[in-house]
Amino acid sequence: MSKKAVFLDRDGVINELVYFEEMGVIDSPFNPEHLKILPDVGRAINKFHDLGYLVIVVSNQPGLAKGKIKPENFKKISVKMKKELKKDKAWIDGEYYCFHHPDGIIKEYTQICNCRKPKPGMILQAAKEYDIRLNDSWMIGDSLTDIQAGQKAGCNTILIGRMKCDLCKLMQEKNVKPDIIVPNLFKASLIIEKS
Repeated sequence: MSKKAVFLDRDGVINELVYFEEMGVIDSPFNPEHLKILPDVGRAINKFHDLGYLVIVVSNQPGLAKGKIKPENFKKISVKMKKELKKDKAWIDGEYYCFHHPDGIIKEYTQICNCRKPKPGMILQAAKEYDIRLNDSWMIGDSLTDIQAGQKAGCNTILIGRMKCDLCKLMQEKNVKPDIIVPNLFKASLIIEKS
């Protein structure tokens, strides 16, 4: 029997983005000490499970291709994420990461692929492996690439964030509009509960 899922981007949805002052950039955590789970994420994930959804992370992680993070640190970050979520009795059913980037410096990850969002490759792979009905599923992310990937896969979409003029303009230029926009993952769980 096929299932339904909530696909989650990781950085900015499950955990905080990190400001690296020395580089002047906001990015993904590069080591486990940087990882901080956002408020009420465990509650939201538990609500998705209570509603009968699998919860699957689908996240671009080009830091490996760009040499910003070592594979062993990436694994430690994933372990810490699951350990932190477990404090709220929350869990992730599956994780899919794209480590590729066309402008990378690490040869094995420097490529154009089908998994890097806005392409739907990770979602489609998860759907095949978990027997997921994509039209009854949701993609929740904090960027338009998340929304594009979800739409291309045939999912409903929720953007985490607030409408800003530059975001409105970008959505219009790219002809990408999420089904719903909410300020955080828990608010997304309430929307899905009512759907």
